[in-house]
Parts: sequence; C-alpha cells; structure tokens
Amino acid sequence: MRRTTRQRNETVIVEGIVQGHRDGYGLVVSEQGAQDVYLPPQQMRAVMHLDRVRVKIVRQDKRGRPEGQVIEILERSTRPVIGRLLQEGGVWLLAPEDKRYAQDILIPANALGGAKAGQVVSVEIAEPASPYAQPIGKVTEILGALHDPGMEIEIAVRKYGVPHRFSAEAERQAAALPGHVLDKDREGRYDLTDVPLVTIDGEDARDFDDAVYCEPARIGRENGFRLIVAIADVSHYVKPGDPLDFDALERATSVYFPRRVIPMLPEKLSNGLCSLNPKVERLCMVCDMLINAEGELKAYQFYPAVMRSHARFTYTEVAAILENTRGPEALANAELVPHLLHLYDVYSALLKARRERGAIDLEVPETQIVCDASGRIEKIALRTRNEAHRLIEECMLVANVSAADFLERSKHPGLYRVHEGPTPEKLALLRGFLKTLGIAVHLGDDPEPSDYQQLSDAARDRPDATQINALMLRSMQQAIYTPHNSGHFGLAYAAYSHFTSPIRRYPDLLTHRAIKAILEGGRYKLQPPEKLVLSLPSVQAQSKAAQAKLRVGGEAPPKPRKAVSADLSVWEAVGQHCSANERRADEATRDVESWLKCWYMRDKLGEEFVGSITAVTSFGIFVQLTTLFVEGLIHISELGAEYFRFDEARNELRGERTGRRYGLGERVLVQVSRVDLDGRKIDFRLVSDTLVAQAASPTGPGSRRRARAETVLAPLDVALDDSDGSLFELPADAVDRAASKPKRARASAGAKSRAPAGAGKTLARQVAKSGSSSSSPSALKGAGRNSAGRATATGKSTASKKRSRSK
Repeated sequence: MRRTTRQRNETVIVEGIVQGHRDGYGLVVSEQGAQDVYLPPQQMRAVMHLDRVRVKIVRQDKRGRPEGQVIEILERSTRPVIGRLLQEGGVWLLAPEDKRYAQDILIPANALGGAKAGQVVSVEIAEPASPYAQPIGKVTEILGALHDPGMEIEIAVRKYGVPHRFSAEAERQAAALPGHVLDKDREGRYDLTDVPLVTIDGEDARDFDDAVYCEPARIGRENGFRLIVAIADVSHYVKPGDPLDFDALERATSVYFPRRVIPMLPEKLSNGLCSLNPKVERLCMVCDMLINAEGELKAYQFYPAVMRSHARFTYTEVAAILENTRGPEALANAELVPHLLHLYDVYSALLKARRERGAIDLEVPETQIVCDASGRIEKIALRTRNEAHRLIEECMLVANVSAADFLERSKHPGLYRVHEGPTPEKLALLRGFLKTLGIAVHLGDDPEPSDYQQLSDAARDRPDATQINALMLRSMQQAIYTPHNSGHFGLAYAAYSHFTSPIRRYPDLLTHRAIKAILEGGRYKLQPPEKLVLSLPSVQAQSKAAQAKLRVGGEAPPKPRKAVSADLSVWEAVGQHCSANERRADEATRDVESWLKCWYMRDKLGEEFVGSITAVTSFGIFVQLTTLFVEGLIHISELGAEYFRFDEARNELRGERTGRRYGLGERVLVQVSRVDLDGRKIDFRLVSDTLVAQAASPTGPGSRRRARAETVLAPLDVALDDSDGSLFELPADAVDRAASKPKRARASAGAKSRAPAGAGKTLARQVAKSGSSSSSPSALKGAGRNSAGRATATGKSTASKKRSRSK
C-alpha cells in the first residue's frame, strides 16, 4: 500500500525542445528519447518554437499522451524568425513564415531597420513571449519582396537554420589554396594519370567527386574484374580543426534546391580543387577492388593517388553508348567505349550478387522540377533512371562496403550508415493492409530484405504498385549515421559506410581521414568543437545527472548497461549531428519544392485533372495529379453528404450510408479549388469518383464515343492525357454538373483543410554519384594477402554475408 502511494505522489519531469504546431499547441521532444509531452495552447503562450524547457507531467490528454506544464525555461532559441512585415492599425508586426511560431511578433517603430510593409524580413527576438504579452523583436535583415525570384530559397535556408554563408576565416583559407595540384602534393601517391578514369554524372552537375574504371582480371583460377573507384581527396585540403573543417561540420551536407546549391565546402574546393574535372590533375583516394564473375568482392586496397579524368560523361551519353556502340556518342569517344563496356560487365555481375543477397530494389517514381530563367517552375517531369545510373550506383555501393569492412577489420571507430528493419508496430500495419488487398506474401516478425523484395515483385503489375511500394518504405526506419554498426537492412549489407562523396557529405570526409590514419599505421582522433558536442542530446544525457524523467524524491537514475568510451561518445555525437542535418536539408528542400508547386498551380484554379489516391487519413484523401505530379487534399466534407469512417488497417474511408469506399490507387477526377502559398498546401474538389478506363475509339482519339471496356488502368507512374475525354467515362450526373459550372471557377472560401503540396510524398531511392576510369598503380598483392595495410582479402564475398542482428 505504501508503494502505491509513493507512485501516485511521484512527480515526473521532462527536459526537451519545444516543437510548435500551426494549430497552437506544442510538443516537448525529450532530449533522451522519452515520449513527447503535449503542451496545450495556453502553455505555449509563454514559450516559443525551439525553446528548451523543463516541464512537469500533470495528466494524460484525450489521445493518451502525457500533458505537461512548463516549470522552467532553460534556454531561449536564438534562431531568427522569418516572415512578412505587416502594419495593422498603426502597429507593426511580423507574421512568421514558419507557422510553428503560433504568435505574431511585435516590432517597435524604431526597430524596423528601414523595412517596408509587405517585405520579407529576418527578426531577432528582443523580448520573449510571456503568458500575457506577445514577443517583441527587431528587424536584422531585409530579404526583399515575397515574389522575388529565389525568395522561397532565401526563406527556407533561414526558416530551417541552414548555414548559407561561410565564415570569414573559412573564406580566407579557401582563397589561399592553390588553383592546381602542386608538386609537393604528389609525394607518397600513386600516379594514375595514364589510367582512363572518367566521371559519369547528370547534365546539370557541377561537382564531380568520383570517377571509375574497369578492366578484366584473373582472380586465382577464375575470371573477374578489377574495378577502380577514385574519390576526390578532400581530406588533403580540409584539415581537422581548420576553419574550413568547422564550417563543413556545421553544415554536414550540401543542400540541393532547384537551380541552387548550398554547398558544404566553398566553390573553390567543391567545383575546383576537389572536383574531378576533365583533363586536369586532381588528388584522390582510391578503392581498388577485385570482383569475380558472380559479383562477389574478393579483395580490395585503399591508397592515395594523382589522377586525370579522361572524360566527363553524362548518364544519358553512357546509356546511349551502351545501347548502341556504333552511334554518334560512341564514335565521339571511341577510345573509351571498351572501358565503358567493361564497366557494364562488372555492373551486371554486381547486380547478380545484389539479387542473390536479397537487397530491396523498389521502383518508386521520382520527379524533378524544371525552372525557367527567373527561377519559377516551368514543368514537373518524371525523372527516369537508365542503366548508367544503376551502373554508377553499384560501383559506389561496393566501394562503400569495402570502406566499412576496412574500418571493421582495423577495429577503428568510424561512422556507419545504419538502416534497421521495420518496427513491430509499422510491420503490423503493413501486414494488415496487405491482407486486405489479398497479397499472399509472408512477412514474419523478423523479416529479411528479400521478403520485402518478394512483396514488391508480387505487386509489380498491380495498378496500386506505387502506393504499396511507398507503404513498404514508410514501414522501415530511417537510415542514420552511428559508430555502432548493425547493418543496412535495405541494401542487405552486414556493414556499410559512406566513402564516395566527401565534397557534399561530412561522414564521407571522416571515413577518408580514418582510412588514411590506418594506412599510416595510426588512429584518427575526432575532435569537433566542444560547443557542438556538448549541445547534443546524447552527450547531455551522459554529462548531467538529469535524465529524460527525473523522479523527485525517488531513486537515482539507473546506470547505463554498457559504458561508452569518451572517444566513441564523440563519434556518436557527430553521427547524431550529421543525421539531424541531413533531415534538415531534406525538410528545407521539400519546403521549397512545395512552394514552387503551389506557385505553379495558382493559375490552374478551377481546372480539372485526373489523379490517383496516394494516402488516406481520417480527415480526407490525398490525390496526386497524374500529369502534373502535384499532390493535394480532398477534405472529408467534400466526399458526400454522409459520415465516413476511417479504416486504418485497410487504408480507406468508407461511407456508412452508401458503403462507398476510397482507397489507395483509385483514380478520381478532381478540380483545383484552393492554393495556399503561405501554408504550401493545395485543396481539390471531387468531381467524379468513378473513372472507368475506355477502349480506344475506332474513329480516333478525338472521338466522343464512350463505350465501356473491361481494361486495366495504366500504371500510376505513367502520365495520361484525358483532355479529349477518351480515356475515362464520367457518370451522367457528373457530366451534367461539369456542364453547369464555368471552366475556371474560383475556389470556395470555405475550404475545410489543406494538405502539403508535393509529388505524392514519394520516397526516392538514394543514388550514389560516380564516374568511371582506367588502369591501376600496381597489381594487387594477391587475394589472400595484406600488404602494408593496403590490400585486404575478404575471402568470402562481403556482399554474401548475412545481415548482422546486433543492435
């Protein structure tokens, strides 16, 4: 009885970062991974988005979440707030662009900094919010008018805190670097300048950080290939502790927007000294591998080298050469065609090994935004992947696997790219959905990657294959950087790290430094700035007595089961930092793309389009337009005059009176009813929910004959044109309604809800960039030898290893 009383009187305290919500409430995200704490709107009046607070759990809310009361504000956020400057009734205020800031910010007349009403500005908080007063700020930067070209990017980088200016020290250090490879830089390096290495990238690529070359080779008594992957040696120019290194770590990754890149390194490095531009000498780190005809990695070695790219190919050019070795592209590069064919041969072998180990290969359509000269969206096109894309991807994957294996064998700390399998909760939801679709694929409690690939193969010819693949991706966990290797579920690798893109990813730069240290017989000691390490949650949890939940008057928090060395904790902290900044870059990119899509749809109000249902929620259905690849929401109130019940297991809405169901993959006809630029949201109105595929008209595509045909709808990733009404039949009542309304009716002001714009939340497969090249410095010392730490035999293929179950 005494024990029960003690638990009842126990006070639970949580420390964390406030995450605001556009509806006025907030969540405290625990610094130690405990459950998020709900803050009602009245509690949010005293705090702001990104403040660090200590809260006391007072009750459970209606959804079963712990509800908190703020008892102390530990640290106010110093991030500037971006928004539009408004003047209402003689009072100046800032309407935040980020709707997670629930309150407008008052701006005194003497703190305008020359800004005018309607301009987009950056504001620094001078007096924080309180329960009875709005926050007060001062204008620190004027960005310009809302619709200026590129303004959406200027807003996004500040809204998400993306560093977009290099420090003065880093700029000075970059300016002092030479413009070419110096003689002293060649010391201790192999000379690969005569090897026909080539780069293979997209048409719009400006930085080339990888090159490849392949030749046939004998491996013992069997035939195989020698594959050379040369990566720009960024670590030679960016030294630990330098200003360039601090700036690169702070950014952690380059951010790619339509028509603009926020690079991790200054342009002199990213597009100059560390870019493998054609016909110029560059320093590189080489992964030199032997691969047998079955695609098994038999041996590898790492070494520093000097190279000269013999050509800058695009994916389109290489695909054309592989398709026709006598075409104009092949004739223009006749001396390099044999090496490209060898690359294709090793790619075919690696692809065979990929299928053998059961790696997941989901074909989810990707889109790209094409902008005009002013930066405005011109069109949204489907991004096509050809054999050249896949060739480079496989070359980069095997180099990354070699790097991870080298770190593990050398027992040297490093950052692995870890992707764990699905959580039990998400797996249960996926199983339930597949069951309702009648897909007979077994997914056990501990599925293998091959189980997911079998499911993808089983759904390949279904009209809802795209949605099924998307649900499969959502059921898996997000890949992270961590020094604790537990394998890569999606790629079915026991160990995987990033080695191939040090120009644009900081973890790759760390991998290069670790490999160099091992080759020199030492160890690389990671020493990031103290302020960065101490600010990370994992370090705070270890260095403070306070835990995510403090029991006032209770026992001390339990000690961790396994002690982590100080060295490893630093790698852990940097891995968290890089993972978080990778997500930040993705969020900023999606924000810009959503804004551009909303801008693109502004002049299409009232127009009708065919689309497919990509997601179902309790408040409506998301529809992606088939020809434009833009997504919007049909609110549940627009579906009909009846009550709809949401079935989460079946991913559908079902009408209680009519039994009408709306599920994934169904085709509907919608009208664009509202576009919200500020909210990055688009609303649709349902015109017809019974689109029936039509047979081809005997009198041509322009005929108005609408005979029903028992045909299957085209795949969802194929753009269809129904402008002449020849593909789909509308019910008679829908035809009458459409005839009675103007073609471009304005949107109704009473739209119930809006949804993020964006091409169906498609989850694109990560594709490693790369390029190709030729010949090697010296023969490998043998598949079973270890020569001065450079050549390492894997014995058994790394690709064929079972996925590690260690967590």
